[in-house]
Amino acid sequence: MKVIVFGGAGFVGSHVADALSEAGHEVSIFDLNESAYLRPNQKFIKGDILDLEKVMEAIKGQEIVYNFAGVADIEKASKSPLNTIKTNIIGNANLLEASRLNMIKRFVFASTLYVYSEAGSFYRSSKQACEITIEEYHRKYGLEYTILRYGSLYGLRADESNWIRSILEQALKEGRIVRNGNGEEIREYIHVEDAARCSIDILDDEYKNQNVIIAGHQSLKICDLLIMIKEILGNKIEIEYSPSDQDPLHYEITPYIFKPRLAKRILSNRYIDFGQGIMDCLDDVYKRLKPKIKEGIIKNG
Repeated sequence: MKVIVFGGAGFVGSHVADALSEAGHEVSIFDLNESAYLRPNQKFIKGDILDLEKVMEAIKGQEIVYNFAGVADIEKASKSPLNTIKTNIIGNANLLEASRLNMIKRFVFASTLYVYSEAGSFYRSSKQACEITIEEYHRKYGLEYTILRYGSLYGLRADESNWIRSILEQALKEGRIVRNGNGEEIREYIHVEDAARCSIDILDDEYKNQNVIIAGHQSLKICDLLIMIKEILGNKIEIEYSPSDQDPLHYEITPYIFKPRLAKRILSNRYIDFGQGIMDCLDDVYKRLKPKIKEGIIKNG
């Protein structure tokens, strides 16, 4: 099919675009920024989702629309509510309207497990608003959709806003990892490549007009993750906790407080081992930092 991925130059969007291409789809990427991962068989469109005319032009002739565009960093969203509301909610509404007018077969929206929570600030509330709007477009206009509620993602191409990427960089630069919290917080990490495959599987009719959870296979305490990283680095780093600075933007054990529409959970039959995934990320961060850093673990070998 002909598929367009808005926000396809970013962390998750670029991996989903790759998975779509590998599945044989004709892929276009729409983003504010040039894609560093664009494949020869992918088309790139530079544009802003707030530009309805540009969005209409891009969606014309497409069959499937994925939306990964918008403010995706919780801290940034918390500090810039107006920009978050405008970009995430109005931008998504532009894509919905263009999808309706162009009779798109499926609108796929990248949401988050934070929609179940009181945490997540304006990031969470913007995603909740988008989900409600998508469901209303379906009721009123019959626009078919799938909402993807992602858990904690990690993997290659992540920037500094990704927590695992940031702590690996801190470990290599400073020889330590500082965690705001006591380490008992629980997450279900999923490698971005596994998440991307699941994000393509949901094009089956089974997931039409459904909310789908895409998260890891097992729960992991943050303290156990940090010990794993410490051991991978030959026990050369220190782990520091700041329980008094527990971050109010993030949930501790479970996001489930609010009750949005129930979601199915999709799991891949094959998945990247978490330890191997961390090793790959660590190797990537090391290669980026080695020419610039002469401290921490890098200095000490």
